[in-house]
Amino acid sequence: MLLTVKKQPLVQLLNDHLIDYPTPSNLSYFWNFGFLAGMCLTIQLLTGIALAMHYTPHIDLAFLSVEHIMRDVNNGWLIRYTHANGASMFFIVVYIHIGRGLYYGSYIKPRSFVWILGVIILLLMMATAFMGYVLPWGQMSFWGATVITNLFSAFPVIGSKIVTLLWGGFSVDNATLNRFFSLHYLLPFAITGVVIVHLASVHQDGSNNPLGIASVADKINFFPYFFIKDSLSLIFFLLFFSFFVFFYPNFLGHSDNYIPANPMVTPEHIVPEWYFLPSYAILRSIPDKLIGVLALFASILVLLVLPFINTSNLRSSLYRPLHQFFFGSWLLIFFYLGISANRHPNRLLLK
Repeated sequence: MLLTVKKQPLVQLLNDHLIDYPTPSNLSYFWNFGFLAGMCLTIQLLTGIALAMHYTPHIDLAFLSVEHIMRDVNNGWLIRYTHANGASMFFIVVYIHIGRGLYYGSYIKPRSFVWILGVIILLLMMATAFMGYVLPWGQMSFWGATVITNLFSAFPVIGSKIVTLLWGGFSVDNATLNRFFSLHYLLPFAITGVVIVHLASVHQDGSNNPLGIASVADKINFFPYFFIKDSLSLIFFLLFFSFFVFFYPNFLGHSDNYIPANPMVTPEHIVPEWYFLPSYAILRSIPDKLIGVLALFASILVLLVLPFINTSNLRSSLYRPLHQFFFGSWLLIFFYLGISANRHPNRLLLK
């Protein structure tokens, strides 16, 4: 009977990818962040669908509908805070996941396609998060949408047409909010599709490992060893996540978003969500608008070309001291840009 069940195509597929999947025995806890990213995506999908049932994508009602969710919907405050902080948790997990890939050379062949799919997921996440930030229709939502969409006007000839297309008119208005709501709802399903292909590609080529060498012989089944390991990381992650949801739900947000959007009043300091701050710092540090926009896009899209410009025969940074130095320097610059972008331009960072 058991053998008959195992021969079923769906059961066999699950068995091959979740139970008997051969996994390098030396994987560290840094490899758990891919699993945690999948959990974050699931949480965002479930809470997002629940919020969409009560949200009204209209400039006169959007802010009030969010307040309605918070005050009148059963456990609405919990759903909204979970979704809002879930975006931050998602980016924390994905940034660590990318950092692990950079450090251990997971972008090198034969996993180049896996890496490219991961970068596409990151781009879709950034677009989804930006559009979601606009939906509460607070002051920072409105002015953030105005500033970021205006970046495309820097491109000659087609720039103004792109901005008009994004706005659905000649200013950030009701058409803009409707477009962003529709895309914010649909893009997570596109992310899910790419994630499935990403996982299938990982399982086809096999997982990388801290040593960066082939581990054809030294492999063990995913279940129960790494299932238990992933479960432990999930418990600690949920504790960390719950700390923000229940005790500091607005710590990672901006207070100006609790003020209804007003096109006649510009906030003193317009900033995006914290996970966009390094990119925003690049944009703000370059006086020329077009060059700043190109530098912003290049800082992200450079990840796509890494598999093609790598010349080292070694994968892992464990055996590449110079690579460790540059990786550490990049990490410090990333944090420095994030901190500096959150401060007012008239204030010195070290003051």
